[in-house]
This record gives sequence, structure tokens and C-alpha cells, in this order.
Amino acid sequence: MSNRPWTLLHGPLFTRRRPLDRTHAAPRISAYIYGNILILAVLIPLHVHDDFVGIAILAGTAASTFIAHVFAEGVARRVQDGPIRPTTAMALGHLRDSVPILTSALVPCAILLIGLIGWIEPRTAQLVAEVVILLRIGGTVFVIDRLNDEPPSRATLFSAAAVTLVATLIVVIKVVVTH
Repeated sequence: MSNRPWTLLHGPLFTRRRPLDRTHAAPRISAYIYGNILILAVLIPLHVHDDFVGIAILAGTAASTFIAHVFAEGVARRVQDGPIRPTTAMALGHLRDSVPILTSALVPCAILLIGLIGWIEPRTAQLVAEVVILLRIGGTVFVIDRLNDEPPSRATLFSAAAVTLVATLIVVIKVVVTH
């Protein structure tokens, strides 16, 4: 099976000759799923006819969540690392591991922009963005298989569907409780 569609959705993890090491892959996958769940939870109740407001809300959600996550991780690292002062390389590595939260809004914002400029209907753009987010979340199972050096299988598809379903349930709970 070709990795081409997953490369589009999960480029940095697939475009390497060697998969990302587990030390950085695990927090990046966690940040990626977390960011995509939050973006989807914001995207679903969004009113896309509000000019650039919807795009700004998505970008603002990603940016503020990224900042909060980096701050929380920095505080938590003081417990994990103990009295060892983090080096610049360590700090940049941890910062890089959080970037998937920030980038989770890029594709949905681009899709909403396409709807905003009139190439497709704004509501269709919103639905496409929602489907893309769900594919990104489910697609992480393929990334995990790659990192484990396992070929995609029927179990991968079932796991991807299960991860997507659980993420969808989390989003539904978040939307219902907060809106």
C-alpha cells in the first residue's frame, strides 16, 4: 500500500528515511491528536459566513492551545528533569514536539479560505475541513504502524476507525457541554 495519501496528511513522519525516534514521536502524536480534536470541536459549531472570523477563531484556538501546552510542558519538565537545567537543544526539542498543536489548524483554515473566496460553498468547505480533521486523527494509526515498522493491515483500518470514533465522541461531548 502506498504511503502517498498519508504523506499528505502526516508529511513529516513519512518523509523521513528513518522514522522519528520514539522519544519525540510519542509527544508529537499526542499533540497532533489533541490539536486536531480541539480544532474539530471549534470547527463544528462555527458560523462560516462570518468573513474571516471563523479562520481567526481556528488560528487563535491553535495558537493559544500551543502556548498553553508549551507552558504546561515546561513546568512539568522541571519535575521530570529534576534540578538539571535544560539546554537550548532540549528546550527546542520539547517546543518542536508541541508544534503539531499549532499546525493542526493550517489545513482547515486553508479549506475555509477556499470557501470564503467562493471557490466552494462556505458550508461545504466547513464539512470538507471536518472530514479532513477526522481523516488526520484516524490516520495516526498508520503513522504508529510505520513507527513500529509494521505494514498496514485490516487491524490498522479497524484501529483507525476506532480512534476516529473515540475522537468524534470526545468532540461531541465537548461541543454539547461547552456550546
